[in-house]
Amino acid sequence: MKLWGGRFEKGPAELFEQFSGSLDFDRELLEADILGAKAYASALEQVGILAEDEKERIHEAFDKILIESSAADFFEGAADEDIHTLVIRKLGEKAGDLAEKIHTGRSRNEQVATDFRIWVRKQIRSAQQRLAGVMEALLEFARREPAALLPGYTHLRRAQPILWSHYLLAYFEMFSRDWERFGAAYRSADVLPLGSGALAGSGFPFDRQAMADELGFARVSGNSLDAVSDRDFALDFLYAASVTMLHLSRLGEDWILYSSDEFGFLEMGEEVTSGSSLMPQKKNPDALELVRGKTGRVSGHLLSLMMTLKGLPLAYNRDLQEDKEPVFDTAAQLAGSLEITRLVIETTKVNAGAMETAADEGWSCATALAELLARKGVAFHRAHQIV
Repeated sequence: MKLWGGRFEKGPAELFEQFSGSLDFDRELLEADILGAKAYASALEQVGILAEDEKERIHEAFDKILIESSAADFFEGAADEDIHTLVIRKLGEKAGDLAEKIHTGRSRNEQVATDFRIWVRKQIRSAQQRLAGVMEALLEFARREPAALLPGYTHLRRAQPILWSHYLLAYFEMFSRDWERFGAAYRSADVLPLGSGALAGSGFPFDRQAMADELGFARVSGNSLDAVSDRDFALDFLYAASVTMLHLSRLGEDWILYSSDEFGFLEMGEEVTSGSSLMPQKKNPDALELVRGKTGRVSGHLLSLMMTLKGLPLAYNRDLQEDKEPVFDTAAQLAGSLEITRLVIETTKVNAGAMETAADEGWSCATALAELLARKGVAFHRAHQIV
């Protein structure tokens, strides 16, 4: 099934259909597409295109499709161009000719933009929830080891002794900023484009605020040209995810070092480590190495979408089909990285003795000695030289 084709005498070449099809990845938007279509059906009733009973039949059909979509074979044999055409085809199977009305006055441009925003909002809330889990694990670790000392480092050289709990709370602060950053990304995504048409608005007097209220959007878009081509909200999500991954990678790098024989500060749990196929003694920090590796993948997705957008004229262009896979993969990698990092934190133990011994060595209290002399009246520059 296609949502276009009236002016064409020939169908698209099979090669072009394979090249342009997106169902294999945009199926992620199934639930969002159905939610958006239900809200649009309500709007069609308000402007007299659908009778109340017709709207109810469409809503019931959509609900059935959503339930059926959980079946393992739901997409089996589907040859639809994208998720939007699949949903319309499924609607036709359940509601008959009534399905022909659902696209009245609606462009796939605004439909895609709406679906994508619904999906991104949900992923942001999930990311914030997982971030909160990591932050709670850090707090609990700090509570377990309130008196453990650690040599603080600058330039990867011992600098000044600090509490292990103070070290953990540094990462807590980073992840707190990430949580706020996702909140800003959510506000960026929380704008309804539905009602914008293909680019020039709708010829029907839709109550856009009513559609926004039904879908839980805080506000409606102000310019139809911008609404169908705006992907800033996706960039904001990718940026927030990239910075979060960067922070996870920094923690991972610390703990990979701290758990090595050379440091001996940490013992990572067997739940998150692996062995060697050749060397029986090895206990490798693979979980954190994978997080560190996936960070480059996620930040690459941010650059990928930026390059897709950089030369696009207004308004919608098919290039924007390339926005989905980077965002979908980022959400998956971020979710997995947050979950595994939480488990690493929960299963890691400190070697407080080794940390305190390292803190005692290497003149890590030199600054305190210089400050003591300064309190006795010695000019600090001179005290620094003396120490």
